[in-house]
Amino acid sequence: MPSLGAVTFLVREYDEAIRFFVDALGFELVEDTPLSEAKRWVTVAPRGSHGTRLLLARAANDEQSAHIGRQGGGRVFLFLETDDFAGDAARMRAHGVHFREEPRHEPYGTVAVFEDLYGNAWDLIQPA
Repeated sequence: MPSLGAVTFLVREYDEAIRFFVDALGFELVEDTPLSEAKRWVTVAPRGSHGTRLLLARAANDEQSAHIGRQGGGRVFLFLETDDFAGDAARMRAHGVHFREEPRHEPYGTVAVFEDLYGNAWDLIQPA
């Protein structure tokens, strides 16, 4: 198996999630296909990426809704790599993204934890 195609990411509403990923994180909307009156197949990915996509899946019941914002169980859930930490962090802040800490320099690169629109923790990291 050569690759991981997509990871499901629970959302409240499709359009608010698309706006966050496209506007605040600079992702590309890869696909938005209606499957039924209430369900869409929506995938996003970092611009220019040919790797794994996020499948934005609207929570369909109370159990799924309870996991929105808790997908990593309180830990950093996803790791977003950049080649322009300062520029990407500035764009994200301009769109209201909350960083839990100031950038720090580690042996593996520059990193800071931020929250998505639901409070899931992510690392923004520029590898060394």
